[in-house]
Amino acid sequence: MSLFQYLTPVLLVLAIFIASVRVLKEYERGVIFFLGRFQKVKGPGLIIVIPMIQKMVRVDLRVITYDIPTQDLISRDNVTVRVSAVLYFRVVDPERAIIQVEQFFNATNQLAQTTLRSVLGQHDLDEMLSQRDKLNTDIQNILDEQTASWGIKVTNVEIKHIDLNESMIRAIAKQAEAERERRAKVIHAEGELQASEKLLQAAQMMSKNPQTLQLRYLQTLNDISSENASTIVFPLPMEILSAFQGKSSSENA
Repeated sequence: MSLFQYLTPVLLVLAIFIASVRVLKEYERGVIFFLGRFQKVKGPGLIIVIPMIQKMVRVDLRVITYDIPTQDLISRDNVTVRVSAVLYFRVVDPERAIIQVEQFFNATNQLAQTTLRSVLGQHDLDEMLSQRDKLNTDIQNILDEQTASWGIKVTNVEIKHIDLNESMIRAIAKQAEAERERRAKVIHAEGELQASEKLLQAAQMMSKNPQTLQLRYLQTLNDISSENASTIVFPLPMEILSAFQGKSSSENA
């Protein structure tokens, strides 16, 4: 027998062995099917897959980042907006991710788009702008619940942009300006109310103590005398006027 005849079986066995060897990285798993039936999940490391009898499907366990395309939707208060978001998810059960759904990546993406439109359409525009964290959590919980049977874990959802048309932006700006004016008027009114309450308390206190009223009168005269004015008006205390009224009444009697 020639050397080629000796080497042929060896080379054939070597080729079959090389074709059977698979190397899975730390973040990869191999779903093994034996004659079309699920057998087991293998990896990471070196594994053997028998050609023609076994088949392996690689599954990546790392977190997948997906930009949800911009969605056109109408809010609960009939405002048209364009919303974009980013989705973070990963495979936690390779067996179900391959067997329970066809192309789990595309299925999760389509579900994320419809869920985004459904959830945001139930809220007003003000809620979309001010309660973004709550909306992110609501969308994440819904997606995580629906993809659990596929072996998928949705780790996070973040709304990136909420775009409005120019007319809506101008309307929001006018609303914000009106709100600032309203707050300014309320603060001014509250200040006037507090000042009037303090003046009332001071008047009541002075009415109970005539000496305090006299001191206030003298202080007022001192303030007027310190000013360079051509005309000075001297206020008369009510006690003096009462005395004149009493004297006038006695004379008429």
